[in-house]
Amino acid sequence: MLSMLNWRRDPDYERRKMQHEWRMRQIDERTKQLENETEQLRQENAKGRQLLAKIDALCFPPESSSIPAIATEPGSKPSSP
Repeated sequence: MLSMLNWRRDPDYERRKMQHEWRMRQIDERTKQLENETEQLRQENAKGRQLLAKIDALCFPPESSSIPAIATEPGSKPSSP
């Protein structure tokens, strides 16, 4: 029966297998690195959003108008709309 299969050992099988395993380890390491970088960026983005919210609160308090004030000459009264 074995003679019917005409089976021969592939001489490069072990080398290809080792290369494949090495590539898989590299991919796993790179995936972990990217996950760490992604998490770091998420944290930095969250800090940035917090800083922007603080800046907005300081520069544009809720009681301020969204319409900019019209520049007037000193001593003059603003015109009513």
